[in-house]
Amino acid sequence: MLSDVSAFVLAGGKSTRMGRDKALMVLDTRTLLSHSLEVMRSVTPDVRIVGDPEKYSKFAESVADLYPNCGPLGGIHAALRASSADLNLMLAVDLPFVIPALLEYLVGRAKASPASSVTVPRSGSRLQPLCAVYRREFVDPAEKALCAGRYKIDALFDPATTQVIGEDTLDAAGFSPNLFRNLNTPEDLAHAK
Repeated sequence: MLSDVSAFVLAGGKSTRMGRDKALMVLDTRTLLSHSLEVMRSVTPDVRIVGDPEKYSKFAESVADLYPNCGPLGGIHAALRASSADLNLMLAVDLPFVIPALLEYLVGRAKASPASSVTVPRSGSRLQPLCAVYRREFVDPAEKALCAGRYKIDALFDPATTQVIGEDTLDAAGFSPNLFRNLNTPEDLAHAK
């Protein structure tokens, strides 16, 4: 259990492709939100939800976006603003196949690289910024981008301070690219069941 890490489940999306709140969708008898909370709580005791507190505070302490309707970057920014920890684990609620061992591995890699403001896995050709570790200092570039109306997370990853963990490295550590499968549509959910 990592007591020096804060963890945030990003649940504040609009779920437009799913047609209803993804966080409350059921997969294998549990909501995606309860699964994400359980996975994160097995890594650290400090777990919060980023999303509407009126909707989510009955499940865990919740943090509202300070810049609403700005996508996941707004959620990451709100989480980092609310955190007092240096290392902050982010996990999108629609990544139900992520396992605690992967999160612990990412935190270990982040701790071993103090110069990295972000530790992010790559699956195939895509970075996975919604299953990554952010140092609190990332709040500054995030806020500048939000104020400028730029919401693409990857665009903020400075090569000098971003530790990218490639698929080969993840594979060698025993982590399949399938862990990053996300559920965006009713078809994705049906296929996952």
